[in-house]
Amino acid sequence: MNVKAISRYVGSALLVSALFMFLSVIVSIIYGTDSGFVPLAVSCVITAIVGGFPFIFVHKTPEVTVKDGYIIIVLSWMLSFILGMLPYVLWGGEFSLINAWFESVSGFTTTGATILKDIEALPNSLLFWRSSTHLIGGLGVIVFLLLVLPQASPFRHRLTNMELSSLSREGYHLRGSSTVKVIVTVFFTLIVTEFIALVIAGMPVFDAINHAFSNCATGGFSTKNLSIGYYHSNAIYIIVMVYMILAATHFGMLFSVVAGRSLKPLKNPVFIYFIGCVIVLGFVMSMSLKLQGGYESWGKAFMDGYFHLLSYITTSGFAIEDTTNIPVLCSVILMLAGFQCACAGSTTGGLKADRVLLVVKTVRRDVYSKLHPSSVRQVRIGGQSVADSAVLPVMTYIALYVMVIVVSFALLMLIGVDTIEAFSGSLASVGNVGPGLASIGTAGNFSAQPLVAKFIYTVDMFFGRLEIYPVLIAVSMIFRRNR
Repeated sequence: MNVKAISRYVGSALLVSALFMFLSVIVSIIYGTDSGFVPLAVSCVITAIVGGFPFIFVHKTPEVTVKDGYIIIVLSWMLSFILGMLPYVLWGGEFSLINAWFESVSGFTTTGATILKDIEALPNSLLFWRSSTHLIGGLGVIVFLLLVLPQASPFRHRLTNMELSSLSREGYHLRGSSTVKVIVTVFFTLIVTEFIALVIAGMPVFDAINHAFSNCATGGFSTKNLSIGYYHSNAIYIIVMVYMILAATHFGMLFSVVAGRSLKPLKNPVFIYFIGCVIVLGFVMSMSLKLQGGYESWGKAFMDGYFHLLSYITTSGFAIEDTTNIPVLCSVILMLAGFQCACAGSTTGGLKADRVLLVVKTVRRDVYSKLHPSSVRQVRIGGQSVADSAVLPVMTYIALYVMVIVVSFALLMLIGVDTIEAFSGSLASVGNVGPGLASIGTAGNFSAQPLVAKFIYTVDMFFGRLEIYPVLIAVSMIFRRNR
């Protein structure tokens, strides 16, 4: 394990957090040096020192191995969580140590769950930092690191492959350096255009930039206690819904549509499947709200139904109404949506529609083979055959994903968490969805959850954001080294 190399790369990633803390300090000054100035300034200095310290002793960028790469990924995220909680702890208020940890992990993993009962009590600078953690986490602390690595660095390609899952890499058809540029270009284009659209629709500038950060990162942190519902504007609701879909679509595909000036990439079967899920599940949920939920207006039922369906399936986590008392069918739909989620190669979390579609096609192929033993039939997605060797890792990941949810659910039940909250909370945390059901739903928060439960949720968020394997690999290497 090359400690010097690891420390230098991790330090580079931490300097990104220091940069956004500095921007938050500027926001504090703009708003009259609010109460977040000192906590953010102190946190910025500490984070900059920790991030810059390795550069004093490691002057050249040393070569690293694949094993070092996994350690860099895990440590970059972990230290971002730790240093990212400093502004909350120093500010105080509702932020106890565990609450600050929860908010930091939720922000960087773009989960969007919160422990805050009164979000509007926070100063603007701290609200900006809170939304900035979504931006950093949505793009990925490693992607920021890749931006500063030399183009010819062999580690750049390795780190790209380790940070992006195989599902995410498919569809770019570009070199590692170009892939990073595409991700960054699409991500910031979405932020800028949504910000402009929200301002035109009547949202205040400060709120617009924060919600653009959160929505394009499919996070869910809002500047208002009532989330998007605070604005009572159909125009704002529709804009947010459109960008939920865009942010949950493979960035390589979005880039191809714009760069190639063609809608042909939209014929991608995964995207068609995802949109089909949105249309069907949203329709069923809207009908249930109208017929079973007591809605008087069809328009209100469809707006609420599709908005919250998109909020869960894209892991954006925003809300326009309280979902606590919605019909059982709607709750089931939201949980199914939060289990599958949207497309790989985007900022969304969850199991990914890509894996679910592949499993569905594999099961259908196997059923057909049982009925016609002499037939030879391959799984095909988008006209391309998928080898059986590529299906097994997907099945294994799904089993591991479900196992994490089941173990978390069991642990939460053991410490006395309500059954519905334990199940929906673990599923929403692993999927980086944000809200669960009941008291941790769209109108609630995680403040009343036991201390141990909050820690379990954060572990789930971490597993979900890194798609489990990098964490397991890093932990395995550490234990082997100790032995």
